[in-house]
Amino acid sequence: MKQATMSFDNLNATRITATVIGVFFGLFSGVNHGFFELLQGNKPTDGFFIPAIGEAQRFWPLGTEDAFTLIPNFMITGIASMIVGVAIIIWSIWYLPTKYGRTVYLGLFILSFLVGGGIGQVFFFIPAWAFATRLGKPLTWWRQVLPQRSWTFLSKLWPVTLILATLAMLIGLEMAIFGYFPGLTEPEAIQNRALLFVLASAILYIVSFIAGFGHELNRRERAGTVSFAY
Repeated sequence: MKQATMSFDNLNATRITATVIGVFFGLFSGVNHGFFELLQGNKPTDGFFIPAIGEAQRFWPLGTEDAFTLIPNFMITGIASMIVGVAIIIWSIWYLPTKYGRTVYLGLFILSFLVGGGIGQVFFFIPAWAFATRLGKPLTWWRQVLPQRSWTFLSKLWPVTLILATLAMLIGLEMAIFGYFPGLTEPEAIQNRALLFVLASAILYIVSFIAGFGHELNRRERAGTVSFAY
């Protein structure tokens, strides 16, 4: 039990949270959108704003998964979106703590947006990038804002909110693609419920960011340091 507690205390909340978001949206935004765009074949997009899921591949009337792309071809933008999505996953796992890790992290997500990786991810990767910029930093401002007595509670809250946020986003994504939720049949009702899950996910991620700072302050205090290694 003591060893498990020490292992948890050593976890870098900033890195783990940013990595989870990077992997999730790299896979379920970049790769997912790209796959459905690729299925639409070698044909023009007819504009910058496109339905990532074509009419032939759609599971329900509102399941279009809209995206933005600068590439005027569904097949090419789909391939590009999947490649960038995989790059985001790899970068988030192995290279986020490097000197230019956070800058490239943001750049890859912006590129994903520009090549059909989805619009909704913008509301998640920008806060995640801002959070990731605090990786290895002293957190002086947060030390002043968050009372020390709250650090232990926030440390315990951090993994819970991170898991709940990711699950809520996964459920919202399932509804957006497949249009299924128990007890609901009307497309508009399903869409509204999906948006509620996405909103809940966004709020929970923000809470997870704040709780993560509490965890970082708590573990650094235990280690007797102001800054901490990656």
